Amino acid sequence: MTWFIVIALMFALFALNMRIYLAMFAAVVAYFVFFSTVPLPIAVQRIISPTQNTSLLAIPFFVLLGTLLGTTGIAGRLLKLADLMVGRLTGGLGHTNVMLSTLMGGISASNLADAAMMCRILVPEMRRQGYSAGAAAAITACGSLITPIIPPGIALIIYALVADVSIGAMFTAGILPGLMCAALLLFAVWLNARSRGLKPSRDSWPTAQETRQTIVGAWPALFLVLVIVGGIRLSIFTPTEAGAVATLVTLAIGLFLYREMKLADVGAAFAETARQTSAVLLVIMTSSALAWIFSMERAGITMAELITNLTTNPWLFLLAVNLMLLVLGMFIEGTALMIILVPLLKPVVQQLGIDPVHFGIVLILNLSIGTLTPPVGTVLLLVTNLTGAKLAEFLRDGWPFLLALVVALLLVTFVPAISLALV
Repeated sequence: MTWFIVIALMFALFALNMRIYLAMFAAVVAYFVFFSTVPLPIAVQRIISPTQNTSLLAIPFFVLLGTLLGTTGIAGRLLKLADLMVGRLTGGLGHTNVMLSTLMGGISASNLADAAMMCRILVPEMRRQGYSAGAAAAITACGSLITPIIPPGIALIIYALVADVSIGAMFTAGILPGLMCAALLLFAVWLNARSRGLKPSRDSWPTAQETRQTIVGAWPALFLVLVIVGGIRLSIFTPTEAGAVATLVTLAIGLFLYREMKLADVGAAFAETARQTSAVLLVIMTSSALAWIFSMERAGITMAELITNLTTNPWLFLLAVNLMLLVLGMFIEGTALMIILVPLLKPVVQQLGIDPVHFGIVLILNLSIGTLTPPVGTVLLLVTNLTGAKLAEFLRDGWPFLLALVVALLLVTFVPAISLALV
């Protein structure tokens, strides 16, 4: 049970607010120094080996893509398109917020970046139109959770690498669950706006001329979605190649078509991409050594035997995983949880006959909801900080939107076809 000591040490270091990769690295080193006769050079080898995987190139490409979007003018045009589509509904700006998150989710890869952008461009106007601080913050936070699920979410890539499944399959599997989350959130926003007597953000439905002008202005952004999702789905190129092509298209749009991007913006985007990619890769590198330890210690097999002794029903197992992750997500960052738990639970998933792609979507949606729960929810802390909403206001006014995401989680969990139909 040495592996259990390693996990306990990591959780203790997480509780001390140590960075994820440092906590995992300390646990790996402690194992090799105190609990194993394997030479330390093997530990170094296990940490470095993931960097040889060319699939990891998808991460910096999509991070760069999401970073560039803020300076291209694409977001502003997608905002107009979102308002065109749902602005006439009761509580129009709330619907526009969710719809813009959905449209941006098909291009960006960072829910934190999307949430920060929404806080700046939509929340002030939502407040002026009657939304409470808590409701505006909650809609923004919940809407941003669509981004990790709809391709090209970074969480989809990390899970695919850790679980050894196709990145393309994970991308395809995330489309319908992401759209379903958007639909449920739109319904929750409508019910909330109707009960509070909020008005639409538009006085009338758009005319044919306005629709045509808005679509013409937004077509490059829609083309990006087609390049990323359509190219992978039709096997024109790999997810890594899709990220590279989409980045080049984004640069062309920002520099030559819209002409709103400056060369200084490109340099800043590359610097930010280097920082974010380094943080992600350090976690992946240490997780590789951690997964090797779990394999050596037969941790996955032990976990599988323990769980199958309790139940062999895959639905009860998935329900138990949901409850466990919703609780753990309140205290531990999602990426760390995924990297720790996937190697442990993968043998159980295989033994119970659960599709690993379906399980991945359930896991990612679970961990996304965890970013909204105190005390360490990253999206919750970001949004409340940027909007000035208090935690009590967020929870009091935001529960209908959180409930919509929990309903989406239950549907994705118990209706595998939602994840697997397109795959």
